[in-house]
Amino acid sequence: MLRREPWHCPCVAYRTRAMTEPTRAMTEPAEGTVARGRRAVLESEARSRPLLRPRNEQELLSYIQNESEAGRLSPSIASGLVELYHNYRHAVWQSGNPNANKIILSNMAVVFDRILLDVEDPFTFSPHHKAIREPFDYYMFGQNYIKPLVDFRRSYIGNITLFDDIEEKLKQGHNIVLVSNHQTEADPAVIALLLERTNSYIAEKLVYVAGDRVITDPLCKPFSMGRNLLCVYSKKHMNDDPELAEMKRRSNTRSLKEMATLLRAGSQIIWIAPSGGRDRPDPVTGEWYPAPFDASSVDNMRRLVEHSSFPGHIHPMALLCHDIMPPPPKV
Repeated sequence: MLRREPWHCPCVAYRTRAMTEPTRAMTEPAEGTVARGRRAVLESEARSRPLLRPRNEQELLSYIQNESEAGRLSPSIASGLVELYHNYRHAVWQSGNPNANKIILSNMAVVFDRILLDVEDPFTFSPHHKAIREPFDYYMFGQNYIKPLVDFRRSYIGNITLFDDIEEKLKQGHNIVLVSNHQTEADPAVIALLLERTNSYIAEKLVYVAGDRVITDPLCKPFSMGRNLLCVYSKKHMNDDPELAEMKRRSNTRSLKEMATLLRAGSQIIWIAPSGGRDRPDPVTGEWYPAPFDASSVDNMRRLVEHSSFPGHIHPMALLCHDIMPPPPKV
């Protein structure tokens, strides 16, 4: 749970420097490319382009411009990358870190490299995606990117002993479900960063129920590749395109079966945000409140836990971390 005050449930709380929401761009694989899965990722690492090693900001941004002008990068993704760079630079500068410029250039070079690699050879997520840790460690890639945005001096985990108890139960084969609000796209990294010092086992084992945008948006995909995910389509957007509604329902059914299989194996910890989207501030007061939960989503998790072969526990969890990557005021 992320809060600024004590609370009586598993909780993590902290304040962070604000980072504005970067522009997002959707894309289809370029003509002639084939979507790749885990095996293709492992095979392609050895023959991918040399890592970007810019000496300064100008070289890094010039590379993006050159890729766009050569037609290897769409204008929308190129502009999204540039905006992402400036937003990240501004946020890291605000931290007051004396090594800010070095951190910005180093982290953004890796971000650009991973995004460009995926644009060339798009990765396809399975309903149950396992974090890719080698030969490139996408988990640590995401941790290193978000870490400079967290003010650890004013951040804390509330009721840490509950996480100790959760870890012990996981090692005994129990299943754990964390029913949480959702504040930013960085929630998984934030949770893992604050847990890794005391409960790294949980930080790396967590499985996140993720919406479709973070596995299709080219600016999100490399970060998602480093997390354990169960991929679903949000009920809020199920009928945005009526022609895709049935496909989305079938996909969600497959993901639900994957989740049931995981729980039957035991020792699983799953994070889910039953609201189906990020919290928004009150338009009048500006106060942040958890978005309403979808009762059927909570009930589905209860039934899945009850029908597994192992003891299960559902814990409430609250996050307060919106300053890292504030969502747009409205959906």
